[in-house]
Amino acid sequence: MPNKICSPTIPNPATESPEYVTEVRRQDVLLKTGALQSAIFNSANFSSIATDEKGVIQIFNVGAERMLGYDAADVMNKITPAEISDPQEVIARAKALTAELGTPITPGFEALVFKASRGIEDIYELTYIRKDGSRFPAVVSVTALRDAENAIIGYLLIGTDNTARKQIEAEQKLLAQRLRDQQFYTRSLFESNIDAIMTTDPSGIITDVNKQMEVLTGCTRDELIGAPFKNHFTDPERAEISIKRVLSEKKVTNYELTARARDGKETVVSYNATTFYDRDRTLQGVYAAARDVTERRRLDQVLQEKNVELESSRSIAEKANLAKSEFLSSMSHELRSPLNAILGFAQLMESDSPPPTPSQKESIAQILQAGWHLLKLINEILDLAKIESRQMTLSEEPVPLAEIMLDCQSMIEPQAQQSGIRMIFPQFERPCFVLADETRLKQVLINLLSNAIKYNIKQGSVEVKCTENTPGRIRVSIRDTGAGLSPEQLGQLFQAFNRLGQEAGGEEGTGIGLVVAKRLVELMGGEIGVDSTIGVGSVFWFELLSVVEPSPSMEVGDAAAMSQPHEHRSVQKGSLLYVEDNPANLMLVEQIIARHPDIHLLTAVTGNSGIEIARISLPDVILMDINLSDINGFEAMKILRSDPSTVHIPIIAITANAMPSDIDRGLEAGFFRYITKPIKVSEFMDALNVAFEFAKKKSETNE
Repeated sequence: MPNKICSPTIPNPATESPEYVTEVRRQDVLLKTGALQSAIFNSANFSSIATDEKGVIQIFNVGAERMLGYDAADVMNKITPAEISDPQEVIARAKALTAELGTPITPGFEALVFKASRGIEDIYELTYIRKDGSRFPAVVSVTALRDAENAIIGYLLIGTDNTARKQIEAEQKLLAQRLRDQQFYTRSLFESNIDAIMTTDPSGIITDVNKQMEVLTGCTRDELIGAPFKNHFTDPERAEISIKRVLSEKKVTNYELTARARDGKETVVSYNATTFYDRDRTLQGVYAAARDVTERRRLDQVLQEKNVELESSRSIAEKANLAKSEFLSSMSHELRSPLNAILGFAQLMESDSPPPTPSQKESIAQILQAGWHLLKLINEILDLAKIESRQMTLSEEPVPLAEIMLDCQSMIEPQAQQSGIRMIFPQFERPCFVLADETRLKQVLINLLSNAIKYNIKQGSVEVKCTENTPGRIRVSIRDTGAGLSPEQLGQLFQAFNRLGQEAGGEEGTGIGLVVAKRLVELMGGEIGVDSTIGVGSVFWFELLSVVEPSPSMEVGDAAAMSQPHEHRSVQKGSLLYVEDNPANLMLVEQIIARHPDIHLLTAVTGNSGIEIARISLPDVILMDINLSDINGFEAMKILRSDPSTVHIPIIAITANAMPSDIDRGLEAGFFRYITKPIKVSEFMDALNVAFEFAKKKSETNE
């Protein structure tokens, strides 16, 4: 048989045709898309169930198997998700949707996906039934899957186990009930007359008593009335002195006497007494309340025990908040990891050579748009959670409004141009500074400007003004020409996840951004509000404390540094070691670096193997994941820093741990840079170039 390698090359018209090239590109996109799907569906942390258009399950990932106890073969091509859901909840959901949307909805799979089939974002709570019959609450997100013609070809249901949150809610409800019971009990102690109460005339003769006084003395009310007060105590002389003291001082508090009952029982009591008068201010006698000190001590003990219980309740609540924070941090990590693959590969496909076809470009743009929107949603939810748990920290300082406005204008103009909205920004005649956190102030402004553009009319306008309506406070107002808000909508404006009926519109949103903006303004000591007229538009405004301009000597250096334009760096030569145990993330960086032949890439899938390769190869730069399978990135960096041969190598952290506390910890620990997933390829390469330049200068200095 002839050797094919050595045989002459014969041109093949079929492989050189445009149709063949297009098909090869399509297959390449499908392969990369498959990698993205694998990154999502192979996650065991949430269930991913995909169906065909009729609801029959086609994909049942390992997370679904773990949560529900079924093997994929048990359900694929056999049942719909409705058959593993609580039937009563499915019926109730069908009824609720029928009433809400005004169209009959059949109980069953239709009730689970009806909103998604209409293009409405749908996230709801549902009880799943496991194979063994046990049940657990889940939060389910439903998305309609569509083909190139926008026809529905199936549905994707992503679920997370909601058991822990439900348990925390139940515990908090129980604690709240206990607190209410304790308040009622404590209030009853004051409202119920447990003291022995009596009145006497000015000479000390008893004129009236209550039941507790009868109990204390062992005498009836009739026997007590008319008798001398002092006769019922072991020390009559001291008792008589107490009456005289009340008459002279108008009141006596905590005056202890020992009462003697008819049967000889003695009880130490503490008296509080005061004089009382008739309407003519004529002295009538003494009003006295005797409390059994033993009972008081017992109650003190009870209260002490209740305080211990309340302290325990507070501790449990704090633990619940901590669990919530840990859950949010974990979910942020778990969502960012697959997003890194989705957005990273999509960015690579967008800049492929040869470039993608127009159809592929449109698909890639949709992937990037959806991915960045999901990341924005994750960040907003985390911001809201940090604010509610009082973990949000701000760095307040004098901030120049003119510079903030310019930055926001450059960031928002593309969105405005795309929507045909005319933007009008203020011109500052003099310096204007407010006390704020610069980053969070930009976040508030961008949110309000983005909303003004999104919910405006076609060819509308947005006008921004800065005024000093109140001395010492600057008001920033954003006026749009949108539809305006009704009084009812204004009353619901700053409620989380409430989009004021815009769910059916074409604009994306969650109803979180405005709530976060309000809380941030309030944390900065400001106030936020809105004025709106139906058919005219809305004016969203916020006020912050006005401050004097900082001294120029302190600002010149900072201003110069901030105003430096971004300098495009050419790709540096060098060797790079990437320590990562996630195959999708590893593949993404390999493909990024493959486009830069001057960079030699080494990889390791564990912390220990990465340390060994670093000691042998001495790379110029190291990329280090934090959550590795053997030792974490912090431990690996510590070992490398303690080794004289690797101590000089800049180490960049690249991780899905994106909480502010994570970033602070990483930079404080000594990482050269701290990059959070999902990455932006251009910013990722900028960070690498800075690290390579640093390594080069370090090497030249050592020489």
